[in-house]
Amino acid sequence: MSKEFEHAQFAHCESGVMSTLLSHYGLKISEPMAFGVTSSLSFVFIPLVKINNMPLIAYRDLPKNIINKISKVLGISMYKKSYKSPLEANKELSTFVSDGQLVGLQTSVFYLPYFPKDMRFHFNAHNLLVYGKEGNEYKISDPVFEEAVLCNEDELTKARFAKGVFAPKGFLYYPQNIPQDIDFAKVIKKSIIKNAKSMLTPFPYAGVRGMKTLAKKISKFDSKTDSRYLKNYLTHIVRMQEEIGTGGGGFRFLYAAFLEEAQNYELNKELLKEASQLLVKSGNTLREFALYCVESSKKIEKFDANKISEKLLEAASYEEQAFKLLKKI
Repeated sequence: MSKEFEHAQFAHCESGVMSTLLSHYGLKISEPMAFGVTSSLSFVFIPLVKINNMPLIAYRDLPKNIINKISKVLGISMYKKSYKSPLEANKELSTFVSDGQLVGLQTSVFYLPYFPKDMRFHFNAHNLLVYGKEGNEYKISDPVFEEAVLCNEDELTKARFAKGVFAPKGFLYYPQNIPQDIDFAKVIKKSIIKNAKSMLTPFPYAGVRGMKTLAKKISKFDSKTDSRYLKNYLTHIVRMQEEIGTGGGGFRFLYAAFLEEAQNYELNKELLKEASQLLVKSGNTLREFALYCVESSKKIEKFDANKISEKLLEAASYEEQAFKLLKKI
């Protein structure tokens, strides 16, 4: 298998891993399609849930959403296992690899030695593929890297058993059975409607309304706000948006690409095209929003609450328009 396996680079680790994994086992599926059919686009702003003492801000569904949901929506039987013992986890991984099995793993970015030091932080939901082993080193296909890499067993074990939020617990997975007659048109339509409903939820801390709630929070910061807290808040927003996976803008581009691909099926092409264009606009706007946050965090005296909050509201407006269209599909 190691000779036949082809590494590919992707925008996001979980959707990229699933695209490679399923394609390798016979179901050719793109990264945008893997992301889209699992209704993985989202926005969440929950002040009560803390990440590094800052509010949870997420631009996609929870980690493992794609892994768990793709088996359900496409009828795929998946082998999934978590471990208590690193020894057992290593033994089983070695057995799978020696049997020619391609497997996905959940890991912590912080303990992966091939990541540049300035890119390592405590994020425990990074997915990668193991496709072979040479001595004590595993052959790793990490979807965010241009080339395949090597990682020794001790370092990989640390990454698989990191503690904290989303602790991997050695999580391992691969498809066991893939149906031959998947009705993608039906699956796509259902997933789009589901995603539209979640983004248009009346709950004030999720979807489009969640984006508006965060914008309102930002607009209330002023010259009286502690400058250190404000700087940390702004850099936290950027880290949650641009460094966890593809970032807020990137996920919008990924979903827009999914809507483009969905036009190949018996669905309303004009509606899909318009919604896709709106999400590209949102992605670009979110990147401008992140840039404003970075600029202000570097020069806090130039912080403009209205400028930053209005940019986020602009992105929310594009997404509201897009998902109101998609709800009609």
